[in-house]
Amino acid sequence: MHTICAISTPYGAGGIAVIRVSGEQAVTIADSLFCGRVRLTEAKAGTVHFGRIQRENETLDEVLCSVFRAPHSFTGEDTVEIACHGSLFIQQELLRWFIDAGCKAAEPGEFTRRAFLNGKMDLTQAEAVADLIAAQSKAEKDLALSQLRGSVSDELAALRERLLHFTSLVELELDFADHEELEFADRTELADLADEIEHKLQALLASFKTGNAIRNGIPVAIVGAPNVGKSTLLNALLGEQRAIVSDIQGTTRDTIEDTLVIDGILFRLIDTAGIRETDDAIEQMGVERSRKAMEKARIIILVQDATCPGAVIPDISTRYDRDLSVLSVINKVDLLSSNDNSQISNLHTASADRSRPCQDKKSQTSNSLSISAKNGDIQPLKDELVRIAKQTMDTSAVMLSNARHYEAIGRAHEAILRVQQGLRDGLSGELLSMDLQDCLSALGEVTGRITNQEVLQNIFSKFCIGK
Repeated sequence: MHTICAISTPYGAGGIAVIRVSGEQAVTIADSLFCGRVRLTEAKAGTVHFGRIQRENETLDEVLCSVFRAPHSFTGEDTVEIACHGSLFIQQELLRWFIDAGCKAAEPGEFTRRAFLNGKMDLTQAEAVADLIAAQSKAEKDLALSQLRGSVSDELAALRERLLHFTSLVELELDFADHEELEFADRTELADLADEIEHKLQALLASFKTGNAIRNGIPVAIVGAPNVGKSTLLNALLGEQRAIVSDIQGTTRDTIEDTLVIDGILFRLIDTAGIRETDDAIEQMGVERSRKAMEKARIIILVQDATCPGAVIPDISTRYDRDLSVLSVINKVDLLSSNDNSQISNLHTASADRSRPCQDKKSQTSNSLSISAKNGDIQPLKDELVRIAKQTMDTSAVMLSNARHYEAIGRAHEAILRVQQGLRDGLSGELLSMDLQDCLSALGEVTGRITNQEVLQNIFSKFCIGK
């Protein structure tokens, strides 16, 4: 393969930039441009050397060169990383000099792709590298780091190894088909293994909902009747005027989305149109979109107006399920006098009654909170959002967050269900073997044991150049 090079630091001027060179000729090419006390071709692995980048009589920059020898490098190949000053001119010239010396400009994700092809990591770990680079929150970083360290890989490898053993025994029986009395694979043990694998695959599939929420942000729908302060609350949470605020009912006609990180957790906030009965066709469309946003939400903030205790509360009971948390919020408490405490108490009681169907369905419900979105008095709400999120998040657990993994695990789960049914029906080893192979193949696709160039091209094309 060609020796490749690329700028591995983000585009732009800075104090330092790093150019990465990897391949069989990496050290030789770097040495041809480097002038220091030690020749890079003679340098020990894992050492850093100060010197100048120069050719003929021209010096480009003073640099630090880190030398890595195969297979003990990120790519598994000889690698040199050159830390130069972060001038855009120096970066581009240094890259051009390496290309002139025999390197090829790296494609997006080519360094990580080589690490995968050289057995330094499997495909789930390679994808975790991209997730780690793109992480927007501590929770997302922790999840990506867990997958980079092999949490998903190790779980699937253990399942696949045990399943492969039984598949081999079943196929061995086929080689002795003339001796029907021979049975190498104990059907009872295979049934127990199939039950265990089905249970673990089902758990992985169930984890995708949480993993995807960590990766893309936990969806939080802010709902309520018109003019209860939903848009004001969105603006207060984001710390900017993201949504238009007006006393005119029906101002918000569409959903408005934005993201917010609280205590290392990414939330995707969705401000919705006020839910009410209306003859306005445009407002009706907004209300319908509000209901759809509620269906996708993991947390619903149900906002009520403290100054209108008799107002109709939108019915969200159709959205109650085990994965939903409802936060009842009494807004505009700043407009109440000290004599209105009983009014707030009545609203909290009404909110508790309203949430009772949710409790019956075993979803999570919090006590109602009193806030003033206009005055920015919303810290209790932020604390409650974090508390609810942490109840369902455990980034140390094995968790799926990648749609490709979810789809392949889904096919593996369907195949193992067929194996279970086949064992119950007493199917022949030949038919069982087909379903066992389907399960093994799907598991192999997740980690990259079984893959094709089209899949690899699609995955690594999404990486940044230099990684």
